[in-house]
Amino acid sequence: MSDATTPTPSRNQNEPGTSVVAGTAISGVSIVEGAATAKRKPLPTWMKSKKIQPLISLVLLIAVWWAVTSAGLINSLYLPGPKAVWDAFIEANSCRPASAGSSRIVCGEQQYFLWQHLVVSLERIGIGMALGIVVGVLVGFVLAEIGWLNRIILPYINFIRALPPLGYIGLLIVWFGIGDTTKIWLLFLAAFPPIVLATVDGINGVNRDRVNSALSLGASRPKAFLFVVFPSALPSIMNGIRLAVGFAWTTVVAAELNNGIPGIGALAYLSGTELNTPLTIACIFVIGIAALLLDWLILGITHLVTPWVGKE
Repeated sequence: MSDATTPTPSRNQNEPGTSVVAGTAISGVSIVEGAATAKRKPLPTWMKSKKIQPLISLVLLIAVWWAVTSAGLINSLYLPGPKAVWDAFIEANSCRPASAGSSRIVCGEQQYFLWQHLVVSLERIGIGMALGIVVGVLVGFVLAEIGWLNRIILPYINFIRALPPLGYIGLLIVWFGIGDTTKIWLLFLAAFPPIVLATVDGINGVNRDRVNSALSLGASRPKAFLFVVFPSALPSIMNGIRLAVGFAWTTVVAAELNNGIPGIGALAYLSGTELNTPLTIACIFVIGIAALLLDWLILGITHLVTPWVGKE
């Protein structure tokens, strides 16, 4: 008597039919992958360079800018072409006749070359930053060491930090007039709060075991402060100075709105009110490039005075 069910023979994976199908599928995938690999050519070595890639993006941006303006897609009053901006930059740094056929020679813009406007703005920022660094670091050290004074004063410093420059420029004009004193005060107030806060954070972040070790080895408190506390807090202080320089530089236009000539911020503002868009854009580029150079300078000084950062 035979069994009620007869087992159905299973197809072996190694049977010829299966092998052909599988082999065909694998071969098909291999062919597709090979074709994709053949089409995907590697980038040239020079295009992979981290220094070249930003330049490539800049060239592409200028090319798109030139194409848009040359095609007349945007009114030149709103967006002049790269050549118009370059010509405005050259004209602002050279002398020329006041008008066609005139014998009177005019140099620069608003009676100053563009580079002179920039130098005056840098001088104002330099004075405001110098005061902000000296006063900010000293106040930061005092607030970090005296707890009750920190709790009283720090909220007001945060209040000043939160105020936009245009919020109190009118009051500064009432107090100090429209001369350079008002502008320097405005730049000082823009730089002072971040330096104070960075100094307080740096002091509070110092490892107290280092200070106690120095004191137990016979160092006096002034020496422990000079050789332990200050170097430990210096990276944070330098970061605060870097932020302060950025805040002060972005405040320069507001600082030079009133009687700011010579000054790059005032020149950008006045050229905009006169619908001299090429010169306005040229001033914007100069302000931006100067800001990048200042930032790189601060980074270089930071690496120079804190060479141990990242090596501990």
